[in-house]
Amino acid sequence: MEREEAERLVERHGPAVYRLAFARTGNRADAEDVTQETFLRLVRAAPVFQSAAHEKAWLLRVAARCSSDLFRAPWRRRERPLDEAAGLTAPPSEEPDGRVLEAVRALPEKYRLAVHLFYYEGYSISEAAAILGRRESTVRAQLCRARAMLRDRLEEEPI
Repeated sequence: MEREEAERLVERHGPAVYRLAFARTGNRADAEDVTQETFLRLVRAAPVFQSAAHEKAWLLRVAARCSSDLFRAPWRRRERPLDEAAGLTAPPSEEPDGRVLEAVRALPEKYRLAVHLFYYEGYSISEAAAILGRRESTVRAQLCRARAMLRDRLEEEPI
């Protein structure tokens, strides 16, 4: 793959890859590592894409796999996040929908990824299923369960 083509893809799809990696890892440094590994795999594989949508779907699928690989690493199982080890909590988000974003981050991973792809990235259920390597019915059920979890969590928290 030529350098200019790779740079174009990083500019075009880098933010989406990073958002998915961050949604999966919940950690800026890990999300950056996953993003970098995703684009390294792009350069190594040098696939031929049919369209911009195909480019983005390929990159997000690779990012999801790289995120999973990160959590399977043996050293990863033995470490704890620094804020958890120190007893610190993350500061509340200053975004208008900060409560919703925090509630989404608190979801179990399988639900968080489905929610991220469907609501934040705008993919259809079938596209999200293809990216995640799951059946459409599985993603549909995960979205339904995630909505119920979010509703319960947001109703119990005071405004």
